[in-house]
Amino acid sequence: MSAEFPYVRPRRLRRSPAMRRLVAETRLHPTELILPLFVREGVSEPVPVTSMPGVVQHTRDTLRKAAVEAAEAGLGGLMLFGVPAVQDATGSEGTNPDGILQQAIRDVVAEVGDALVVMSDLCLDEYTDHGHCGVLAADGSVDNDATLERYAEMARVQADAGVHLVGPSGMMDGQIAVVRRALDEAGHQDVGILAYTAKYASAFFGPFREAVGSSLKGDRKSYQQDPANAREALRELEQDLAEGADLVMVKPAMAYLDIVRQVADASPVPVAAYQVSGEYAMVEAAAANGWIDRERMIMETLTSIRRAGAEQILTYWAVEAAAMLK
Repeated sequence: MSAEFPYVRPRRLRRSPAMRRLVAETRLHPTELILPLFVREGVSEPVPVTSMPGVVQHTRDTLRKAAVEAAEAGLGGLMLFGVPAVQDATGSEGTNPDGILQQAIRDVVAEVGDALVVMSDLCLDEYTDHGHCGVLAADGSVDNDATLERYAEMARVQADAGVHLVGPSGMMDGQIAVVRRALDEAGHQDVGILAYTAKYASAFFGPFREAVGSSLKGDRKSYQQDPANAREALRELEQDLAEGADLVMVKPAMAYLDIVRQVADASPVPVAAYQVSGEYAMVEAAAANGWIDRERMIMETLTSIRRAGAEQILTYWAVEAAAMLK
């Protein structure tokens, strides 16, 4: 045997499932998973989202059942999205105290509020007839400051409904400061903010628009981040932290793992990542065609997001993945 023979053999630590489990550097746990859920006004049974197999727009009754199932699975939280029956130019249903999202928050908090962190999307795109995340100016652009006034009102009604964390996702400048001030002035100092800090103008959001009934024409490139940019995410992080964000998030996740890592390295608060609709749909489509091992792919994608530094992961597979982890 020559002196050059490899005495260092990394394969020793890969030789059995028990050994691999012992030395695994990254571990997933159900409490790190957050399940996004959609609730639709005026339906008597769940409506399948055709581009996201297995995902539905819930009724209020089935939403409560899904929340209980999530709690029993040991998840960390839920992110709720409302799908109203009526949309208008200012997204008025988003600030209606009896709007579908506010009703859903009350339902879910009453059902599982002690077992799960209940979160709500704070954005106008589901509620506007033009599909943008804010109020439009006369020239058709999104009016940043007028939109912030609507976000402040949304924050108040969602907090009044009992939500634990609000998720401002519109990427308006100053949104975290405005939402924090609105919550505090309304006596909701304990309601936290999950800031969508780095939300990119991504093609991966396509199926989500069906899920929330979006009416969008055009794109959101004037306010969501350019996929070509990384340093910009750190600038957004600095601003959101200064304005009072309690947690921060990168969205999408899988195509932006480098951003997840950079944000995680720089952030003093917990970092989440959203495995979005397009990421989910691609895996489901490939699995339906027999091209991949579906369960292995689910776990591999989630592990990659966790390995990149995300401490919480929003994923439509949350309940299923939790079962696989037990």
